[in-house]
Order: sequence, then C-alpha cells, then structure tokens
Amino acid sequence: MENKTLKGVVLGGMIAILFACSPKKEEPAAVVIDKEQIKKEIQAKEDEFAATYNSGELKNIGYYADDATSFFQNRAPLVGKDAIVNFLKSDVGQSTNKISFTTKEVFVSSDGNQVVEIGYFKVTDSVSQVVNSGNYMSLFEKRNGKYVSVRDMSASDQGVQ
Repeated sequence: MENKTLKGVVLGGMIAILFACSPKKEEPAAVVIDKEQIKKEIQAKEDEFAATYNSGELKNIGYYADDATSFFQNRAPLVGKDAIVNFLKSDVGQSTNKISFTTKEVFVSSDGNQVVEIGYFKVTDSVSQVVNSGNYMSLFEKRNGKYVSVRDMSASDQGVQ
C-alpha cells in the first residue's frame, strides 16, 4: 500500500514538472491602432468620393462595398452598390453643385477592421453659395486591405421644403 502511495506521489510530481516545463503559448501581439492615420485614410476616401461625385462620372466609385446599404432622407434604404450608384447618378443629373465631406471623428474597432465615421457635408452651387449641409455617419469595413463603406446615413441641417 505504501509502495502504491509512493508511486502515485512520484507520478504526480513528474506530471507537475512536465506541465511546468512545457513551453508557454505566446499570446498574439497586440494590434497597434493609429487612429489619426485611419482618420486620414477615411478623409481620403471622402475626398475621392466627392471628386468622383463632383465630376459627374460615377462609374468608378470605390467608396461602397458591393453589399452596402445607404440610408438617404425621405426614401427607402438603397441596398447594394448598384442601387446606390444609380441613385447618385440620378441625383447628379445636370447639376453644377459641388459636395464636400469633412471627417470629424472616427471610432476604430480594437482590431482596426471596422471604423465608424462621424462627419459633416456641404453642398455649394456654382457661385459657392451653400445650398445644403448636414451630418453623416458611415460604417467602414476593411476588405482586401482597404476600407469600404458598408452602411451610411445622412441628415440635412436644412428644413424640409
């Protein structure tokens, strides 16, 4: 009986030593998020979007994901990049108005793969008179190394006319 107890203690000790000596799993390195750099990237996306919109050539708009949904005022949600671009094309028409966007804040996920942007937009006419302005929110996801908008919505500061 004493022999079985001794063997049990020795076996238990060996198992404890085995686990204590086994290499520890390294935890993945923390992702370093440069919020200011991401804000610059998002502002660049907004500048590119405005330039494309203002040119009237909306065929190469890289702002939206194919499965994006956009919520414009006073209409049903636009689902899919094609629906959004078609709406924007009809909005541009023969207009000489110009739009600009200013990124105010970004909220970045801990892994950097999602960004919520809060921003301000302004639309001016051909003599630089403000004809519309307001605020917007966009949700970006990083896909294939680039941020694309998967959801956005805006609200005008102008009253309903």
